[in-house]
Amino acid sequence: MSRAPMRWRQADEAPPDGQGSLFSSDELVTTERGTGRLSGMEFMHVHARRIINEVPAASRMPFRFTINAYRGCSHACTYCFARPTHEYLGLDIGADFERRLVVKVNAVDRLRAELRSPRWAGGHIAMGTNTDPYQRCEGKYRLTRGLIEALGAAANPFSILTKSALVLRDLDVLTVAASRAEVRVNLSIGTLDEQVWRATEPGTPHPLRRVAAVRQLNEAGIRTGVLVAPVLPGVSDSPAQLEAVVAACVEAGASSISAIYLHLRPGVREHFLGWLRSHDPALADDYHRRYQRAYLPDSEQKMLTIRVRALVERAGARYLPPSASRSA
Repeated sequence: MSRAPMRWRQADEAPPDGQGSLFSSDELVTTERGTGRLSGMEFMHVHARRIINEVPAASRMPFRFTINAYRGCSHACTYCFARPTHEYLGLDIGADFERRLVVKVNAVDRLRAELRSPRWAGGHIAMGTNTDPYQRCEGKYRLTRGLIEALGAAANPFSILTKSALVLRDLDVLTVAASRAEVRVNLSIGTLDEQVWRATEPGTPHPLRRVAAVRQLNEAGIRTGVLVAPVLPGVSDSPAQLEAVVAACVEAGASSISAIYLHLRPGVREHFLGWLRSHDPALADDYHRRYQRAYLPDSEQKMLTIRVRALVERAGARYLPPSASRSA
C-alpha cells in the first residue's frame, strides 16, 4: 500500500456539511489497487471521525441521519447527483468518481461506538443517500453488512436505498434486524429499457435482477419498495417505458412505488450534458433549455406523478410520493 497525496487531508478544510474535518489523521490514509473484478480501481482507506451524519435541517430531506461507508461509486451512473463530492476531495467528478473510491474502513467500529453513546437517541438512519452501499467493492469490504449487523444488534431502525441485487447477500442479517426494529429497503429501478440502462448506468446490475431482488426481499418479510428514478425526460419517460417498469415492480410485490424526474445539480449538469451531447446533440440542447435550475418545473414532476400513480393503481398497488417512500 502507499500513502495517498490527497488535498482533502488538510485539517484547515472543512467539509461541505460543516461538521469539521472528515478523517482523523494523515497517517491513516492509504491506497490499495483493485484486482480481478475490481481491476482498474483504486481504494483509498480512511478512518472517519464520525459515521452517523446529521442532515442539516435546511436540506428538507425526508430523513435526519445518514451513513455512507463509501465515497464515489463504481455504478458510474452518468447523472449521479453525488459526483461533486469528489471535487471537494481534489478529485474529478468523472473517471475519479467511478474508479477512485474512498473506503471508511473503520465504519463498523465507529457505528458501534456511536450507537452506544448516551447522546444517541436511536433515530432512523438512511443508508445509500450519497453513494450506493452495495456497489461492487462492498463484495470485498463488507462494510454495509457489518453496519446492518451493528444496527440490528442495537435494534436501531434504518433504511437502505440501492441499485444492486447484492443486497440479497445480506438477507440473513436484514431479517434479524427487521425482527428487532423497523427496516426498509428501496430498489432504484429507473427503467427496464436495455439500451437506456447500458448507456446511463453501465456499472449497475441488470434492472431485471433488481426486480427479482424486490420479490425475494418482500417474500422474506423485508418491506421493499421501488423508486422509479431517475426518470430521464425524452429518454425513459415514454408511456411504454413507464408501464413496463411499473408493471414488473407491481408483479414483484413492491410495497410501494414512486417516481422522480432527473435533477441536475451544478457540476453534474455540465458532466451529464457533455455526455448527452456526444450521444444526442438535439436532446442535449433540449435539456440545456429545460434544466435552467437543478429541477424541472414542479408542473412536470406533478404530471409524472399522476402518470405513474395511474399505472400503479391500475395494477392494484400503492403509490407513495418520493418523500414518503424514502423515509418510510
